[in-house]
Amino acid sequence: MSRVGLLPISVPQGVEVVFEGNEVVVRKDKNELRRCFSTATPIELKDGQLLVTRISNNRTHRALHGLTRALLANMVEGVSKGFERVLEVKGVGYNASQEGDKLMLQVGFSHIVEVPLPSGIKAVIERNNLIHIQGIDKETVGEIAAKIRAIRPADPYKGKGIKYAGERLRLKPGKAGKAAKG
Repeated sequence: MSRVGLLPISVPQGVEVVFEGNEVVVRKDKNELRRCFSTATPIELKDGQLLVTRISNNRTHRALHGLTRALLANMVEGVSKGFERVLEVKGVGYNASQEGDKLMLQVGFSHIVEVPLPSGIKAVIERNNLIHIQGIDKETVGEIAAKIRAIRPADPYKGKGIKYAGERLRLKPGKAGKAAKG
């Protein structure tokens, strides 16, 4: 039994949920998210809460039950509050800047790396070394943050590179540390 799928999703004030066949549209003000869901997991709106059920206890239907509920909850939260991922750029001469809808990264290459931002995603640069990726779609925000981090992941010896805020790195000792052990 899916424990996640059984939980109701409370719809905040001002958020509108519209069903168009298999597609669910969640909107508030100018923010709007659309997604198609399987017919195996019927969705209904009762008393300001979204309820997800399933048509059978089949293994795939059980899996879709929790997934559908989680995706719907993310849509409602994204439209009402939004999502954010924070990246730290660490290293001598490493920094980030923004030009229009492009993110410019200087991370130790001989050239500046340009990262185009898709529509609906906003980047805010703080102190040239903190990048706030913001948007209403959790999946897109996470994907863009992962692509930016993959340009120069944090080095395991010095810690230079791009990492998520709050990510803990285990730094390796290097040559000097190995010599001291043996």
